[in-house]
Amino acid sequence: MTELDLLAELEPVVEQNLNRHLATAKEWFPHEYVPWSAGRDFDAEPWEPGQSRLSPEAQAALEINLLTEDNLPSYHHIIAERFGLDGPWGTWVHRWTAEEGRHGQALRDYLLVTRGVDPIGLERTRMAAVEIGYPGRGDDPLSSVVYVTFQELATRVAHRNAGRACGDPVADRLLARIAVDENLHMVFYRTLVETALKLDPSATVIAVERILREFAMPGRGIPGFARRSLTVARAGIFNLRTHHDEVASPLLRYLKVLDTGGLDAQAAAAQEQLGGFMAELDRAAARQTEQIEAANARDRAAGPTTRRTS
Repeated sequence: MTELDLLAELEPVVEQNLNRHLATAKEWFPHEYVPWSAGRDFDAEPWEPGQSRLSPEAQAALEINLLTEDNLPSYHHIIAERFGLDGPWGTWVHRWTAEEGRHGQALRDYLLVTRGVDPIGLERTRMAAVEIGYPGRGDDPLSSVVYVTFQELATRVAHRNAGRACGDPVADRLLARIAVDENLHMVFYRTLVETALKLDPSATVIAVERILREFAMPGRGIPGFARRSLTVARAGIFNLRTHHDEVASPLLRYLKVLDTGGLDAQAAAAQEQLGGFMAELDRAAARQTEQIEAANARDRAAGPTTRRTS
């Protein structure tokens, strides 16, 4: 089945799921999730680190989440190229873009009003990240659908866990609201992968195996991403254990990828490799957990003055 054939076969499912999404998604307004009364003029009172009520871990998580959202122009361009802008595909691309744009708007307003992070550093990093853009993966449409399925779930988990780590009910409420959107996006794409497994099981299993093996979050190109990610991982907000237990494993079980039959030889080999990969990911997650626990124990023993956040 060619790429164009697959897109044509999926189009009725796209339309059906678009209608379901529009009926399910609830309208919300970013300004209602921001504590505006906490705001002060930065020209009268410049930002200082002590003004933030967020822990270094929560700051790192929210910076990653926001800076990832900031590359929306690149994401829109890429998915428009992959799926096209005609018919239900195009309607979905624009709707998804509008909803994602709301996330970045709300997160930035919250962080600036509450002085949660350095606004100058945040803006400089945003400029650098957007100038770099999101290079994409060069995927075909099927692989793109598979990737965004796992990515949207990972993003939902990252937002929800970041909200809980903030220790601020306002942030928790905002991140929970954003996570609801991300979950609906995941459901949309997951249904397409489910359909693709029926239309072309071999190609879909091969795509899932490769995407999971090569998986990386879209924010990986952000300047300082590795440092912030390590901080977030050590705090348990998102790490290999999170990725294995809350993203990869649940989706594989739901889609029954490891149980899919009727595969050609290449796909059967990919399915076996996928099982091996998941076992190795589980072992890697266990090793990382041990390393994080040991590092955190050393920091506790050393005292607060030498505590590392990266």
